Amino acid sequence: MLKSVLGVVGGSGIYDLPGLENAQWIAVESPWGQPSDSVRIGYIGELKVVFLPRHGRGHVYAPSDINYRANIDVLKRCGVTDLVSVSACGSLKEELAPGTFVLVDQFIDRTFAREKSFFGQGCVAHVSMAYPVSPELVDRVEDAAKAEDLSYSRGGTYLAMEGPQFSSLAESQLYRSWGCDVIGMTNMPEAKLAREAEICYSSVAMITDYDSWHPDHGEVDIQAILKVVHDNASNAQSLVARIARDFPVERNACPIGSDKALEFAIMTVPEARDAELLSRLDAVAGRVLKS
Repeated sequence: MLKSVLGVVGGSGIYDLPGLENAQWIAVESPWGQPSDSVRIGYIGELKVVFLPRHGRGHVYAPSDINYRANIDVLKRCGVTDLVSVSACGSLKEELAPGTFVLVDQFIDRTFAREKSFFGQGCVAHVSMAYPVSPELVDRVEDAAKAEDLSYSRGGTYLAMEGPQFSSLAESQLYRSWGCDVIGMTNMPEAKLAREAEICYSSVAMITDYDSWHPDHGEVDIQAILKVVHDNASNAQSLVARIARDFPVERNACPIGSDKALEFAIMTVPEARDAELLSRLDAVAGRVLKS
């Protein structure tokens, strides 16, 4: 069985977990550029836990400025096998009120200004995104939410918008007509890159507002959002701490093959592959390139 390494990407409030031992910030270099920040690595029992501030400490990167490739590459270099993504989102459904945690299982990607793949000219690969989250990992997140008595909903579609501006009323209504549940700015291309890196992925969307569609709430109110974000932070910390405490030190293979996503994905024949690109793929695709 494979040894588990739990990765967590999100805001600053979740990094100082109770029971986290030998924790230290470590700068990890990536051939894909500068990651958002150093990683904070520690242990809960025998489980290695790796935290990465998605926006950097102090929230210095806007969603479009985050180097998602470097972030996922760094987590892979740290040995992360399972990644829990925690992010603030708007609700597109009446029943999903602010304060609810949504364990999303599908995405619609409407971003357009971001690098979305580790692969390209010189080494082409196509991974499946039909099932972008790992169900066993979501089971563990759900178990933790139940144990901490948090308000949550399992399942739903996350609409990833470019930002940094919030939606217009027309956009918000359009996304509701598509059947989307939440809207955010950071889970794409994060989920796609995690898939390419063969890391099991799950997303916890922390609802802060009703976007701009709700007739009783109108436009997004930043002050109201910040209050809910503050209230959500302690719940997010409790959730992540419980996930880590209960996480198995050894793990089974992912039932949907997230940990083997590159098995037959690389299309470029070996003799036509670009050596420089291959050197940058040493962590992300090392398992398949070596074989």
